Amino acid sequence: MSVTRANGVHKPISVLFVCLGNICRSPMAEGVFRRITEGDGRVGAIDSAGTGAYHEGSSPDPRTMSVLEANGETEYRHSARKVRSSDFRDFDYILAMDGENLHDLSRTQRRIIKNSGADAAPAKVMLFGDFGGRKGEEVIDPYYGARDGFTIAYEQMTRFSKGFIEQVLSTADGPEATGA
Repeated sequence: MSVTRANGVHKPISVLFVCLGNICRSPMAEGVFRRITEGDGRVGAIDSAGTGAYHEGSSPDPRTMSVLEANGETEYRHSARKVRSSDFRDFDYILAMDGENLHDLSRTQRRIIKNSGADAAPAKVMLFGDFGGRKGEEVIDPYYGARDGFTIAYEQMTRFSKGFIEQVLSTADGPEATGA
């Protein structure tokens, strides 16, 4: 799928996954989505970030990496970062892991639009779980729990990623996506 920009240029969609600290859920979502969409020319930039800067510069939680590796994701590397204002311009979709992240992202986007105009923040800010078949589904933060929480999160990320591909990528192949 490509997105038609205002200038008529088609480019692959870009996706930013967001959780609180960017060491558990959002890097896992990024890793899963990268694997599932590998080689798919409809997808461009994929990244993850946190609404807070608590772990900026850190690698993902070892339990995140363990679950990714157990599922064949052995090449994933990431350094935690905080969401930037430019992300709302640079990414087509910003996908939050839970309602609090969604609220924070929506508030930030409104502030950017108020200060700089709609062109400064055209990203679609959504709950990632809305693509999993149950509207409003959240990914519970596994940080304070055991490894099984990370396994559950991985299963959700896989289901949500497949739902995103089905709902967004497949529907975007028609005339609206190409501007025809």
